[in-house]
Amino acid sequence: MELIETVAAEGLVLAHDMTRIIPGKEKKAAFKKGHIVTKDDIPELLKMGKEHLYVWEKDDNMYHEDEAAEILCDISMGDNLHRGKVSEGKIELFSDVDGILKIEREGLCALNGLGEMMIASRHGDFPVKKGDKVCAMRVIPLVIEKEKMERAKKTAGERPLFNVVPFKNPKVSIITTGNEVYTGRIKDSFGPVLKNKAGEYGLEVLRQTIIGDDREKISAQINKDIEEGAQIVLLTGGMSVDPDDTTPSAIKLSGAKIISYGAPVLPGAMFLLAYKGDIPIMGLPGCVMYSKRTIFDLVFPRVLSGEKIDAGDLRGYGEGGLCLSCDVCTFPNCGFGKK
Repeated sequence: MELIETVAAEGLVLAHDMTRIIPGKEKKAAFKKGHIVTKDDIPELLKMGKEHLYVWEKDDNMYHEDEAAEILCDISMGDNLHRGKVSEGKIELFSDVDGILKIEREGLCALNGLGEMMIASRHGDFPVKKGDKVCAMRVIPLVIEKEKMERAKKTAGERPLFNVVPFKNPKVSIITTGNEVYTGRIKDSFGPVLKNKAGEYGLEVLRQTIIGDDREKISAQINKDIEEGAQIVLLTGGMSVDPDDTTPSAIKLSGAKIISYGAPVLPGAMFLLAYKGDIPIMGLPGCVMYSKRTIFDLVFPRVLSGEKIDAGDLRGYGEGGLCLSCDVCTFPNCGFGKK
């Protein structure tokens, strides 16, 4: 630190808080540690009785915390994000759209391992709404070596650490299978649930078709829906291992490639994911009908962003894939689906 006269402090960095006291009214830091003194600040400091100040000595090899935060912001901010103002060396990023937050996890972890700087965020691969805060960053000390910030740029990699991928607006078809529903022995309860979930994202449901346990007819309906414009096909019923449950074999018969039949998620272990070309086809277990949140709530938003899910993505849900079925559901602000 360097002791200087206040009148000569313009452009320098305060090394400690400057407290203003108004008897009976307030006592607070009028100027905080790290503040860069402006010309207009000098009369106010003199009114506070501060004729001398401790400031950080100028060093061409160092960045002030606000300058370093700007570099972290450049490293972090990708598509569909905007930033807040820098304050005390901290900057926050916010989403411009409804979509899925994608994170360059290796780069983020490596940067946070450098020390003297940090970036904290929401969980990636989860939905965010327009205006949601997605991450915040700052350097820890008041000043930091320029060389270290150059190292941060290289460590993080060439791509921004954060992007939000907007939701698309695909047409969805629902195929409800099962002789018990087709014959009217029981009322279909699955269709309304899926229509409500699709409605949460403003999606158009092309149609819902109810078919008995006939794999040829189910397969033909899958292909008909795709030919007539469905961009996501959801099948309900017939997903267990009972001999009458034909939905998985019908999906295979349609020509779709099955990515996984089963996932390490509860509720949702009997989930099936397949693709016919780029069209996702999901076989949904019965839990989607009656449980508050299931594997469908983890996978469906990612599919809506255009992401093509593979078996590795599904395996990754093993840690965090146990829903605790809380009396008051706070998803996605809970641990379900997160690692």
